[in-house]
Amino acid sequence: MIAFTAVTLLSTGCASGAPDLRVGIAYGDRLVWMSDKDLDAALDDAVDVGARWVRADLLWSNVQPDGPDAYHWEAFDRVVAAVTERDLTLLPVLGFTPEWARPADCAEKQCRPADPAEFAAFAGAAAARYAPRGVHTWEVWNEPNLAQAWAPAPDEGTYTALLRATSRALRESDPEAYVILGGLAATTTKDGDISQTAFLQGVSARGGNHLVDAVGYHPYTYPFLASSVTEWGTPWERIDSARDSLRSVLVANGTPKLPVWITEFGAPTNGPGTASDGRPGTVGADTTHVPEARQAQIAADAVRTAAATPLVGALIWYAERDLGTDRRDSENFYGLRRADGSAKPALDALRDAIAHLNRG
Repeated sequence: MIAFTAVTLLSTGCASGAPDLRVGIAYGDRLVWMSDKDLDAALDDAVDVGARWVRADLLWSNVQPDGPDAYHWEAFDRVVAAVTERDLTLLPVLGFTPEWARPADCAEKQCRPADPAEFAAFAGAAAARYAPRGVHTWEVWNEPNLAQAWAPAPDEGTYTALLRATSRALRESDPEAYVILGGLAATTTKDGDISQTAFLQGVSARGGNHLVDAVGYHPYTYPFLASSVTEWGTPWERIDSARDSLRSVLVANGTPKLPVWITEFGAPTNGPGTASDGRPGTVGADTTHVPEARQAQIAADAVRTAAATPLVGALIWYAERDLGTDRRDSENFYGLRRADGSAKPALDALRDAIAHLNRG
């Protein structure tokens, strides 16, 4: 994820808002490393708040660390079983390249695959294994428009090539496969990153919008609300605004009804800088997080706003629990719970908002 300076709600379509909005929680790659006890507690939180979807990383680097001829599914099998046991729906995020499959000049796990066909083979094998267990929805990479996530540099051409091969492999293994373009970070074009709209335009110009069933997006707005209306345009406003929006790109490229799935949204409650609740005069260059009460407001407002945004088909809250207590990194504090397991006000706020949506 990327900070705004930055649940999964899911069901089957959602043009009008109402209970069809898919709702869920994003867990990253944490579930595969948890003890059985912690895994149960984490997924029980999804059930408790009324979320029906679980977004979790299925990392190529974990499944095939040593080469293309051997697969290690055991850790993710356990996650699939625990999710299925609770009648939740899993959204795996396919990504991260093992060392043997990286370009020669790239040494990071975030490197793009050297050969899209090798990644596609992994994706096809995953779909063949998990479709019989009820997994049919797939997100292809995470934030591929960021330099830190698609090394050595974001590129619409290489990503579209990956998307083309992968979408074909997923659907060949599972005709019911629902493919989501990797969640785009809300950012500007600078320092190697490419803005969400420019990247989507580049992918769409190569036909990528016709390869997917939805576009993933991460419109972090904190300390502002998803419903905030501004002169400059928050990342959420750029979903469907008249200027420089995802919708304008999709309309221009012949897919005006392609839904946007918000596969990450949230707000950290601590960090190295100052906190702001969005009031005038409290937001500055050093703002890195929000008070816990503001996080709760953001959670409740996001559910209402997603339901009222016609293009949005899903809302996934990031994350279930804080990663740690080190204030030097705000990434540690996005949880509905603190690192010690105690609940923040956002847990109740999200539960109440989802319940109200379902009564709707």
